[in-house]
Amino acid sequence: MLKEKTLAPDFAAQDQHENTHTLKMYEGQWLLLYFYPKDDTPGCVAEACSIAEAFPDFQKLNITVLGVSKDTVTSHQKFAQKYNLPFPLLSDPEKTIIRAYKALGMKKMFGKEYEDVLRISYLINPTGHIVKAYSKVNPLTHAQNVLATLASH
Repeated sequence: MLKEKTLAPDFAAQDQHENTHTLKMYEGQWLLLYFYPKDDTPGCVAEACSIAEAFPDFQKLNITVLGVSKDTVTSHQKFAQKYNLPFPLLSDPEKTIIRAYKALGMKKMFGKEYEDVLRISYLINPTGHIVKAYSKVNPLTHAQNVLATLASH
């Protein structure tokens, strides 16, 4: 996980509409960059839907939300459409952004260890610095936690 107060690494990736996003595009704005393991899985659906539900509050505060996973643009299209997600989902199949943001790590399931995308997020301020790093995110309460952090800034 990257440390708070560090400069966020630049990135470039396509979203579900095949639009390219870079960190530089969001200079001068607040940005929530959230990483999640896989489209259309229970925890990821819960997190995306809770962020979508709170999205009007993010908009009122002028916070851009970008989700990132290793899934393809096509997978993101289906996921975003199925759950009516109002924010971009960036496709990172090579895990370039995921690695740059230290969102890749070891997980354990059924006694087996494997490397996968971790559910972590970064709140990035208008100067491109990480203000808050969220590890071990609770998918159901994450959006409200981010909004509470912003209320204190």
